[in-house]
Amino acid sequence: MSAYEDCVAILIAVLNEAELDAIADRCEAASPGPWEAIVEGRDHWSGDDFIRVSGLDEEPDLYVSRAEAGSIRPAATADLDFIAAARQDIPRLLAEVRRLRPERP
Repeated sequence: MSAYEDCVAILIAVLNEAELDAIADRCEAASPGPWEAIVEGRDHWSGDDFIRVSGLDEEPDLYVSRAEAGSIRPAATADLDFIAAARQDIPRLLAEVRRLRPERP
């Protein structure tokens, strides 16, 4: 088997169409993108870290925190960047997985 065929076999074995559809449904149900992590000291100078979930003013921002030892602290910058990027990345990854799969009768 070629490396390409190995990859296709792995993609088919790892995620079936129902699972891909469920991931796509979650993407569609989420707030529209693009999402952008806004971090104090990096992207602005005053206030909390948050994720801007849309360029539309009527869409509220997303605040992410961690509960730890009885206290709540802001999420790490890397976590905010990951969550925000996932809104754009996951639909693109789904499209690529489906593009790489062989046509089925």
